[in-house]
Amino acid sequence: MSELETLTELAKRRGFFFSSNEAYGGTAGFYTYGPEGAALKRNLEDIWRDIFVRELGNMELEAPTVMPEAVFEASGHLDGFDDMIIECPECGATHRADHLVEDEIEDIEDAEAYEPTEVAELIATHHIECPSCGESLAGESVEEFNLMFGTNIGPGSSAPGYLRPETAQGIFVEFPRLKEYARNKLPFGVAQIGRAYRNEISPRRALVRVREFTQAELEHFIDPERDEPPIDRVADVELPLYSVANQNAENGGVETYTVAEAVDSGIIESEWVAYYLGRSMDFYERIGIDMDRFRYRQHLPGERAHYAADCWDAETELGGSWVEVTGFAYRSDYDLSKHGDYSKEEFTLFRQYDEPKTVERATVDPDMSYLGPEFGGAAGDIAAALESLAGRDRSAFDGDEVTVEVDGDEYTVPVERTGFAVEEQTEAGEHITPHVVEPSFGVGRLVYSVLVHSHGTDTVDDEERTYLDLPAELAPTTVAVFPLMTKDGLDDRAREVSETLREAGFEVAYDDTGNIGRRYRRQDEVGTPYCVTVDYETQEDGTVTIRERDSTDQTRVPVEGLPAAIAELVDGATLAEL
Repeated sequence: MSELETLTELAKRRGFFFSSNEAYGGTAGFYTYGPEGAALKRNLEDIWRDIFVRELGNMELEAPTVMPEAVFEASGHLDGFDDMIIECPECGATHRADHLVEDEIEDIEDAEAYEPTEVAELIATHHIECPSCGESLAGESVEEFNLMFGTNIGPGSSAPGYLRPETAQGIFVEFPRLKEYARNKLPFGVAQIGRAYRNEISPRRALVRVREFTQAELEHFIDPERDEPPIDRVADVELPLYSVANQNAENGGVETYTVAEAVDSGIIESEWVAYYLGRSMDFYERIGIDMDRFRYRQHLPGERAHYAADCWDAETELGGSWVEVTGFAYRSDYDLSKHGDYSKEEFTLFRQYDEPKTVERATVDPDMSYLGPEFGGAAGDIAAALESLAGRDRSAFDGDEVTVEVDGDEYTVPVERTGFAVEEQTEAGEHITPHVVEPSFGVGRLVYSVLVHSHGTDTVDDEERTYLDLPAELAPTTVAVFPLMTKDGLDDRAREVSETLREAGFEVAYDDTGNIGRRYRRQDEVGTPYCVTVDYETQEDGTVTIRERDSTDQTRVPVEGLPAAIAELVDGATLAEL
């Protein structure tokens, strides 16, 4: 079996993850995390919170997963959240067109950046066939398919909504209230860990491409003219970068730069993005990503989001191909501006000047006794259009008449009836729309990457062993407790030790089935870093054996000092240092 097939089999057998609804034939793109997987996922999320919420002093919220249609109309998801789909003319099966191209054409790794017509041409030129029935797909059109799950809020269809395709919008729409919690001061960050949904055309590769998944996202709101990241804190962190230039070069590959070098050379355009690339390295290392199978890849111009000036993906190597696990984007003021325009609410923040400024402002005071009789019901909209025009182009009022457009119709008003004037005003500050820096982590893909990267085999006592080299703080179980025998009170004593360790805050497994060697192998296979054995010597001198997973080394410690000893090991101590 391949590396990924082996891992998927282990995940199912040992309760990390498995296809959902198997009793009813299964549902593609949905996975259930079993007891081991749910614990591993929870620990990974806690490490993420530790770094991106607690250490950085950010807020965290939990927003609904169903949101009204207006939110996604404003965000652009209704028009631009599409994947390419092609339908087989023979069997009717639908496929992700860009994936077919990537699978069949060796030199193309990111067909998603291509136009649908280009993908259709590639399918025809390379004689790509339907994976389901073998029929040629040449000449079939490639269409765009919106990935959002639609629903109705309440009875009937008068209030359409969608399952959110990302957690970010749940943060953006609450900005008017969140800025109050931040005391109207920038910068501040808001984090969220939660479910998102995408109606994927062809779910595949276990947790890599699914229809329901968990994201851990941080939206960092900044003043683009005043706020700078603390680059000095990560300046010396080394980044494995796969830049656009190297992607386009014939023999280009990953090159290592410090954060400072990458910023100074212009390889990373946004200092904020560079800061979070550096900051995230600690997270990836803490959760056990193999850094020899990790890189940051810069988005090519064709795949870059319309709102982003510069984007980088963190990618892990899985089964011979690279998979995105995190996206880092400078989203500018796109999201807040859109929601402000659509909702008519204040998605801005007041920026105080260092000293009050005297400025000239163009104002209008339209003569409604003239506009009303002259233009009827359009008078109010015309007055608003005049005010808007005065703010952006005062020269329009230089003549005797001024023309404004309302709902596609033009209206001409005598300037003397507009009350146009230029006045000096003293202002203490101005309203600005913050910019947003976003690191967005795919939790399921990270769980999968950690399992693949930590999976290994070796030989112990002339027997092959399978193990997961998981960091202690990530492992589903911290310590397993075994009685050497289930007699002479050893099992009762082992249960007491288990309860003591649980009360000390550790995740503990108790196992008295089979011989000690088999029990060790079971715990190694699910990544438990430490095993404790209660034996006859425990009855004599009150000590137990601690066995370390990676080295299989053992040492004895007093039972009363066991919780402290396990805590030291989790913090990085070795058995020899106990």
